[in-house]
Amino acid sequence: MSESTAQIIERVGLIPVLRAKNAKQAHAVVDAMMEGGVTVVEVTMTVPGAIDVLRDLKQKYGDKLLLGSGTVTTAKEAEATIEAGAEFVVSPSVHLEVIEATKAAHKVSIPGALTPTEVITAHRAGADYVKIFPCSAMGGAPYLKALLAPFPFLKLIPTGGVTLDTAESFLKAGARALGVGSDLVNLTAVDEERPEIITQAAQAYLQVFARART
Repeated sequence: MSESTAQIIERVGLIPVLRAKNAKQAHAVVDAMMEGGVTVVEVTMTVPGAIDVLRDLKQKYGDKLLLGSGTVTTAKEAEATIEAGAEFVVSPSVHLEVIEATKAAHKVSIPGALTPTEVITAHRAGADYVKIFPCSAMGGAPYLKALLAPFPFLKLIPTGGVTLDTAESFLKAGARALGVGSDLVNLTAVDEERPEIITQAAQAYLQVFARART
């Protein structure tokens, strides 16, 4: 039986957040991450031509890469990105219409929330996971742990301030996966034609997961 989107997200443990300046840069980053064993990526709507980037990545990698869309704030955007190949849809905040459109298409919904009220609102609206954003601004791993105390059934994905140094503490606090930005999605490395920096970072993150899970 093939793995579900949720199973892949939790097995890989990482959702790299791609905010590239153009399609060429986006492809180079994904190539380098895949080389390091990370097979999930969130293409944000802030990437110029994000829909085309999603479509091209889907065509290039097929089932080898789990694609998601990010910074999605309307149902129309959610539907367009799903049509282009997104299997999960991420928002920076709670947009009920986005959750609804994502679930109607049988895809995985990951809205962003911060306060206990927002988090439980997202969960009750049908979110599969809740992205805690910006997590580091609220104290990082201890904040995640505090949220899970009254709501142990929640599946949380901290994003914002996740680095190789903090990754393990987030996992120990109960994170189901981690949203990672520039610490892994290193645009400078691509611009300087040093993709191996991204490949090595991808491998290092996967090692942290392997350690934390044993």
